[in-house]
Amino acid sequence: QVQLVESGGGLVQAGGSLRLSCAPSGSIFAINTMAWYRQAPGKQRDFVAAITSGGSTNYANSVKGRFTISRDNANNTGYLQMNSLKPEETAVYYCNANLRAYESSVWRTYWGQGTQVTVSS
Repeated sequence: QVQLVESGGGLVQAGGSLRLSCAPSGSIFAINTMAWYRQAPGKQRDFVAAITSGGSTNYANSVKGRFTISRDNANNTGYLQMNSLKPEETAVYYCNANLRAYESSVWRTYWGQGTQVTVSS
């Protein structure tokens, strides 16, 4: 079964930067849209950024100009570059991808387990 493996989270000072990675396991035929969401304790899971297979991007208003989503289609890995991080952006960040396994004819949505990002003041 395909899984999304996230990495790159950690502790960073306010104003600092982190780069998150999302690497699917297993054999992947193609990924349509990749996206990042985040969820702070006691709050709902919110959309952060998305990128299509063609490179079109979309961002939450709160991160525009500071975050950059990208992808490497050669290995199906997605990235989220986060700059000028704020303490209120402390959350678990989740990768989301619409993909098709190489051996499958079915497209489905997968969620990663999440990676903790903590921004201290």
